[in-house]
Amino acid sequence: MQNARQEQNGIKIRPAYVAIPVIIGIAVVAWLFWDEFANFDWQAVSLTPTVLAGLTLALAALAGREMGYMWRYKRLTDGDLSWLQSFKVCMLCEFTSAITPTAVGGSSMAMVFMNREGINFGRGTALMIITLFLDELFFVISCPLIVALTPFDSLFGTFDVEFSIGLKWVFWGVYALIAAWTLLLFIGIIAKPQGLKRLLVMLFSLPVLRRWKTKAARMAVNMQSASVEAKSKSLKWWAEAFAATALSWTCRYVMVCFLFLAFVPGSNQWLVFARQGVIWLLLLVCPTPGGSGVSEWLFSEYYADIMGSAQIGLVIALTWRILSYYIYLIIGLAVIPSWLSGKNKASRPSKQKTA
Repeated sequence: MQNARQEQNGIKIRPAYVAIPVIIGIAVVAWLFWDEFANFDWQAVSLTPTVLAGLTLALAALAGREMGYMWRYKRLTDGDLSWLQSFKVCMLCEFTSAITPTAVGGSSMAMVFMNREGINFGRGTALMIITLFLDELFFVISCPLIVALTPFDSLFGTFDVEFSIGLKWVFWGVYALIAAWTLLLFIGIIAKPQGLKRLLVMLFSLPVLRRWKTKAARMAVNMQSASVEAKSKSLKWWAEAFAATALSWTCRYVMVCFLFLAFVPGSNQWLVFARQGVIWLLLLVCPTPGGSGVSEWLFSEYYADIMGSAQIGLVIALTWRILSYYIYLIIGLAVIPSWLSGKNKASRPSKQKTA
């Protein structure tokens, strides 16, 4: 509890945390579409029934994304978090994801947010590691399926051959890293937590790694806590938690399909969906806050052969970033003040439920 309070009291939302990623994103969009800004044809994006229907469906997919995460927190905590509390935790995690490098992720603060809602800090840390494992597991399973079901040249094909070749190498490199990390999490929280702890202590006792020995030991302890939580749950519990995770990530992908349906009705919807899997995998290791700059550039380059025109591309890219990023900055800024000024609810111990 003391650590939770220290983490919580240390949170300071400086204007720069929000301004920097926004400036980066806008600057990259302006650089990519400078000519289109000067001579933009608004008739090309008139609000036809098709456009309105596509945007409405995109908003529904956005709601589905958050419903998936809320459902996951409800399941992981065995109902100890209400739907409203789950919503607040989700929004705070999305906000911190937007102002921190995507390689760090907002879920790393989930235990602090759950602690404010009455979840014991130790249990919250264990659940945070489990959510991380579920997210990574989704990519480990879904990416090979996407590659298997999509013609390889179409999946990575763009106007720029060098970009396409580089994208393939980076994609498989990142996938290998994510798969290795997922395997480590599986060993640490399900298969051999004690063995992993001994391995980490031995590995980080080497002179070249000794400076990180304390952090490695702490990670091993957290994984052991997660293991105790995980092993007390039934297969049904795991299936429901993974289904909620899959729902959330699938809605992220489908949202872009609806944007293309709105502005490029004749586009290959499966290809749009499949390329979202590639984009989000790459953004997992992005060093910029919320993927700012990188996501706009990657989206514009990767979908250039589908967008039809640069002006339509500008509209789709901006709408995508508004719905997948900027909206969480706004909601987070609205939720953070009341969260910081509130009082911790009484911590609830873990319920040893199995279903």
